[in-house]
Amino acid sequence: MNSPLPPAPQSEFSSGLFWFRRDLRLDDNTGLAQALSRCQQVHLVFVFDTAILAQLPRRDRRVEFIWQSLQELDEQIRARSQNPNTGLWVLHGVATEEIPKLSQQLGVQAVFTNHDDEPAALARDAQVRTQLSQQGQDFFTFKDHVVFERREILTQSGGVYGVFTPYKNAWLKKLDESAVADRGGVTPANSGRLAPKAQPILATQATQPSEIPQIPDGPHQTQWPSLADLGFEPTELNALGIHGGALAAQRLLQDFLPRLNAYEEARNFPAIKGPSYLSVHLRFGTISIRALARAALDNQPARASQLATTNPGAATWLSELIWRDFYAQILANHPQVVGHSYKREYDAIEWAQGPLAEQHFTRWCEGRTGYPLVDAAMNQLNHSGYMHNRLRMVVASFLVKDLGIDWRWGEAYFARQLNDFDLSANNGGWQWASSSGCDAQPYFRIFNPISQSEKFDPKGQFIRRYVPVLAGLSDKAIHAPWLAAPLELQAAGVVFGQGEGQYPLPLVDHAEARERTLARYAVVKTSKSERL
Repeated sequence: MNSPLPPAPQSEFSSGLFWFRRDLRLDDNTGLAQALSRCQQVHLVFVFDTAILAQLPRRDRRVEFIWQSLQELDEQIRARSQNPNTGLWVLHGVATEEIPKLSQQLGVQAVFTNHDDEPAALARDAQVRTQLSQQGQDFFTFKDHVVFERREILTQSGGVYGVFTPYKNAWLKKLDESAVADRGGVTPANSGRLAPKAQPILATQATQPSEIPQIPDGPHQTQWPSLADLGFEPTELNALGIHGGALAAQRLLQDFLPRLNAYEEARNFPAIKGPSYLSVHLRFGTISIRALARAALDNQPARASQLATTNPGAATWLSELIWRDFYAQILANHPQVVGHSYKREYDAIEWAQGPLAEQHFTRWCEGRTGYPLVDAAMNQLNHSGYMHNRLRMVVASFLVKDLGIDWRWGEAYFARQLNDFDLSANNGGWQWASSSGCDAQPYFRIFNPISQSEKFDPKGQFIRRYVPVLAGLSDKAIHAPWLAAPLELQAAGVVFGQGEGQYPLPLVDHAEARERTLARYAVVKTSKSERL
């Protein structure tokens, strides 16, 4: 068992609190490393924030993922500190109330955490900062979930980039070893600084088994809240092969690295094992963005500019990580994108409304549009909380440009369903698909769901998995079954309709829908010309 470290001259604070949020790991964690280096003793806490939980369905894979990750995190804390009394505080309540209250009860001098630039999170942190200040306690936050953030990468005129390619070039130019260096965390040298949690006193003979013994001299936590205590039910998370925690993230990374060279091509085909499947771990911080960047660069940041020629797969994967930074800095500098188009003239578009639009949206959500690749992708999402990145673009384009439905409807649905939901990336992706965002595809470029299917699922393997009623069709017919010969449909047992075991006819004709979209987006051209 580690003994407490002696007071260190460089310690600014005798006691501090580190608040885990989207950084559920002990390694390469900026805020945690800062707390350990600046405090003689550090308490650790996570809050299941009821302000967030209240908006979620009772069976939510993300809540269970976090809960599993915290279980592992607590075990790792105890193992590294070699002190069974050390552990993680897990609270359930409103974070703006729980953090100041626990800080006061523990008597810490400062609270440490990592940045979260979502508007609601910034408002929360401002409120916490004010309350801590009133209690005479400091509040420190640090960059951790991106490589470059906020206004670290600017144009020559000092503005924020709104186009990805020049942003990427500037990102690569700025990259050096310090940008992706391991930030540190809990190590053998500092593990003794982890504060033991107050433990309940032993029950006396007079104490009834159902009574919870009290400690007169400080806060304590007898046990964590269960999923049921949080108001949630278990999900099929593990049955889907999804496991919370840093160990699972490392296993996925090690599984992906041998496939990295082929990533540039393989990532586009949903029926094959192309992606890393690390997005949910990156979202909740069970692995750091720097660790993934280092893996892409093979721990050689200086070779970033040559990566496209030496390892196109690694270069493409790194580019995906840069997109993540790009959307994060867009949200940080343009918070109005939450609820509004980045290109404000696109807010003038009149989207489909009324009962028919609502019916179409429901059919899209349920994977019953009549376009097999779209339906397969939506079924994958609804079943697992995951959707292949290529398919995210396909289904978004279909909702907005084939059905004429407001991109914000789709953005909200993804926010409810995606295991890896991240506000900045989700908003950026939907605005890209609707042509209303930064560096978005032109509005007249509209994905054809049939040709996308033929190109990226040529043998219909993905469709057969998630739309099994079409499994008997040939590789050619499965992409547009309504065009198949009656004899083939009969032989495959395909019956069109809305009943069980039937497959719906297409909601819209793609060619006709494309013309309606061009007309709908004409208001954007008019708006632009009026400004000239």
